[in-house]
Amino acid sequence: MKKIIYDLFNKYSDSILSEWFEKAAAVFKGNVTGEEIKQFGKDCIELFSKLVSSKGNGDFDKFLENSYDLFSRSKLNLLEISQIFNYGRNAVINHLNKKDKEKFDPLVVIGFLDELIEMVFARFSMYYQERKTKELNANLENLTSQLEQSRQYLQNILQASDAAIMVIDRNEKIVAWNKGAEKIFGYTQSEIIGKPSSYLIPSDEEHKDELDYIKKEVSKKGSLENYETERKTKNGETIPVQLNVTKLENGTGNYYGRTVIIKDVTEVKRLQQQIDQSEKLAVIGQLAAGVAHEIGNPLTSISSLVQILQRRSNDLFVKEQLSNIKENIDRISKIVRELVDLSRPPSNVEEVTQINDVVKTALGIVKYDKRVKEVVFETNLDEKSPFIKIVPDQFVQVFINILINALDAIEGRGKIKVISSHDEKNIYVDIIDNGCGIDSKNIGKIFDPFFTTKEVGKGTGLGLAISYNIVKKVGGDIKVSSTLNKGSKFSVILPINTNEKEN
Repeated sequence: MKKIIYDLFNKYSDSILSEWFEKAAAVFKGNVTGEEIKQFGKDCIELFSKLVSSKGNGDFDKFLENSYDLFSRSKLNLLEISQIFNYGRNAVINHLNKKDKEKFDPLVVIGFLDELIEMVFARFSMYYQERKTKELNANLENLTSQLEQSRQYLQNILQASDAAIMVIDRNEKIVAWNKGAEKIFGYTQSEIIGKPSSYLIPSDEEHKDELDYIKKEVSKKGSLENYETERKTKNGETIPVQLNVTKLENGTGNYYGRTVIIKDVTEVKRLQQQIDQSEKLAVIGQLAAGVAHEIGNPLTSISSLVQILQRRSNDLFVKEQLSNIKENIDRISKIVRELVDLSRPPSNVEEVTQINDVVKTALGIVKYDKRVKEVVFETNLDEKSPFIKIVPDQFVQVFINILINALDAIEGRGKIKVISSHDEKNIYVDIIDNGCGIDSKNIGKIFDPFFTTKEVGKGTGLGLAISYNIVKKVGGDIKVSSTLNKGSKFSVILPINTNEKEN
């Protein structure tokens, strides 16, 4: 990642500077020349390159001094200076498109670039404040108003960030809390200020030594970057986060606290789980054809022999044992068939279909199950749902698998709701039951091949895996929410292909 950024700065230096100068020149108010502005851009790129290669700390003071002089002569405030840095960021990102993006994740590179620019701007902001303070000491009457103005600029920048930003003082108390933190964790400033630094850390065995580790690393290295862990919110939820912690020192180098930038990576983790799930299904799919061939053919022969023996034998005991063998052969055959379905669904003929018709077919089949005598089915289907191009047989299988799971969850007694709806982009089919629910520790596993919570012989663990595979092949998704002893909701999300949509 560092090499990608370093190569960008070096390979496209001139064109980045040209684009940056074109935007930044309009911000400067005068008293500086175009060459001085260009030199500032060159200095920035040179500093960024050295920082990426870990050779730039010695150049910081000179850079800060020259930049402050340039901005002061043009009478720029921190918000305007921030805008200039942002133009530079955009210029670099525009050139990121010129690289081969298949070899790296653009979001990760942009995130690293943002942290780099934020770090440089943060250092400049501190230097800016120090210089302003020294200059304003000569005029006490202006000191209060200008410091308040600068504080407000910094506060605006701080509060505008989507990331949670907090400051811990030397007494391990939270003394600053921005709007991003309030949005992520749910606590307002008045609720959190003054609380101990451990307030957001989960109180389980896994995290008991984490605070000591963070303080030790920050004390030794000055910062802790991209540290992945978990934090608890006001409503008691534990969320995955990424921390960037930086030590704060006063002018004499003494420790007086640390800043903590926290990013909620829940969505990133969710997408990673989807990728992992797809990879698992791909591996199973590659094995399925071979397994079906190696197991399926011998099973057919064995099954035929068992049936012949059943017809010829009059011994009751032998007939019972042969019947038992036949049942187990049928169970193995079912697993083989489902493996084949996982890698290559049986029908591949696409038709322009309204999803309601598929749902009704699935419901009609499931209602013949002997367990539905005491089950209430409630349907609310969107009759204006657009037509989409799918393989109907495959999606009948998807909804049957989910409905059968719902029947198992309510143990043949309860209510199953089926609701369809749509918006401009997607069609939604929700299947809701009031059954036993799914344990939170199993939610992330239910689409794994062969994972099942059912008794041996009552489930293969392939039904939901097959359903997930079918839905993902058309660009859709299956989302699950569940509460133990209250029920579950499976939402099948299908994209609307406007080229195939009919009214």
